[in-house]
Amino acid sequence: MTGRAADWLLALAGGVLLTLMTLSNAVLARHTDAVFASWAAHGLGAVVALLLVLAVRLRTPDRDEARLGAGPPGRAPLWFYLGGIPGALVVIISAVAVNSELALAGTVALMLTGQVVFGVVSDHLGLLRIPKRRITGMDLAVAGCVLAGSVLIVLGGA
Repeated sequence: MTGRAADWLLALAGGVLLTLMTLSNAVLARHTDAVFASWAAHGLGAVVALLLVLAVRLRTPDRDEARLGAGPPGRAPLWFYLGGIPGALVVIISAVAVNSELALAGTVALMLTGQVVFGVVSDHLGLLRIPKRRITGMDLAVAGCVLAGSVLIVLGGA
């Protein structure tokens, strides 16, 4: 499998896992509340991440190889460690949204729209130190199609 095909499959798998996470957190939130669902998800996620880090380190004698494709060695600015904050908010917000009239499909569709639009803007502005990229007509067309599809999913399910 080529690198590009693997990237596509990994991205698709990430989307499936994100949807499964959203659904399971929403069901847990329905039985408890959205904040508890976020705590449970992140607590279990931390345990699984720790086990994965330990497994990789035990299998890989060279620590540089254990970095799983990370960038060059060095320290990231401290504010980069704040990425868990939006993650926790995503879990809480999506748990509430899935338990609304949007349901799972509408929530995921609108989340995708937000991701695409923010991604295009982030690329254009070079946010968080990513390389800047011009917004093209294709970017706008894709964002428009994702938004239109989201609207159809939400309104079609009403």
